[in-house]
Amino acid sequence: MKTKGRSIVTLVVLAIAAVALSFVALVGANSSGLLSIRNVKLGLDLSGGVSIVYQAEKEDITEADMSTAVGLIQHRLDRKGWTEAEAARQGENRIRVEIPGVEDAEEAVNELGKTAQLMFLDAQGNVILTGADVDEARKEVGAVDNTGISQPYVALKFTSNGAKLFGEATGKNIGQPIYIVMDEDVISSPIVNSAITTGECIISGNFTPESAEELASLIREGSMPFNLTVMEMNNVGARLGHNAVETSVTAAIVGVALVLLFMLLIYKGLGIAANWALIIYLALEAIAISAFNVTLTLPGIAGVILSVGMAVDANVIIFERMKEELKIGKDVRDAIKAGFSRALPAIVDGNITTFIAAVVLYFMGTGTIKGFAFTLMIGIVVSMFTALVITKLIIKGLVGMGITKPTFYGVKASQIKEAGREEE
Repeated sequence: MKTKGRSIVTLVVLAIAAVALSFVALVGANSSGLLSIRNVKLGLDLSGGVSIVYQAEKEDITEADMSTAVGLIQHRLDRKGWTEAEAARQGENRIRVEIPGVEDAEEAVNELGKTAQLMFLDAQGNVILTGADVDEARKEVGAVDNTGISQPYVALKFTSNGAKLFGEATGKNIGQPIYIVMDEDVISSPIVNSAITTGECIISGNFTPESAEELASLIREGSMPFNLTVMEMNNVGARLGHNAVETSVTAAIVGVALVLLFMLLIYKGLGIAANWALIIYLALEAIAISAFNVTLTLPGIAGVILSVGMAVDANVIIFERMKEELKIGKDVRDAIKAGFSRALPAIVDGNITTFIAAVVLYFMGTGTIKGFAFTLMIGIVVSMFTALVITKLIIKGLVGMGITKPTFYGVKASQIKEAGREEE
């Protein structure tokens, strides 16, 4: 009786969890729709956004210069949290930036920040070197004086030419400030304590970890090999439109409904467990996408759909292993244990290899490719949890309530007889 009581409690809790999570995913955790799909931003192809065209202010631009500029702008977009935004070369000397989910083009330009070339000036205003001479800028934490107290600072590493220029300049300006300027704004003015000829230096001061990282990011982004001028900035409409979004949602609903029906017809009681877990999976997936502020484009939606397929596939592997155990005469409890144990290596191996591919796409890709990879990674993690934990709890709960007939779990009576076992 105690086992049956615990099983009933488990199933009731899981039922409440499914309803609660579905409510949060659809409506939200508060009146503003926190954590719901209502707060999920759609990409440029689905909802429109902003398109900006920059032009390089330099003659004889090389392929390397343009690649560097595109990479730096893309880094800034990613740092601002616009994971679906994309920067791409347009023609010989222009770069097009597309930012979905933003309504005001001018506001987007201001939010994106300054794109002028970084400069290092001496006290007389002479240019010592530019951002192109900086090889690396990063935030670090450590002792910078004799007190031994750790504090945030910015570490710089120069190119070979930059190291030479910086060494000469610091040797001539000991006790004087070096002004780090971007677009006529001084972003830092460290005092030179000694000649620096190693090609590396640090900028210390009253930094917080956030302000040190901000300065390092500005210096990295100021390594632009040329100045950029905004030539165009426009609000753009969705390429697919509102009707396409509605059609996609309808198709997704129909597809999920067919999957639920298929699992129920083929696997009977196991299908109930799978569908129950799949509902929890879909709710958790939607909540995670909202929580991480993912901007959904068509590739991102493809990542969600792919992970749904993986979630169902994991359940199919487990159920087939369980049915094999039931056919050879094992009781339901032993079949559950053996089924999950036998299916675990295949599920883990398949999901880990896919997760590794998604991680590579996320860190190596840009724009919509990153969006696809991110939604896929979320889906893989959530699907493994629901398949290996939630589904198992539901099945054990059903068995604990006394539902132990193999036919309830999708094994035909004729198959049991062939295995030399009559159903009780």
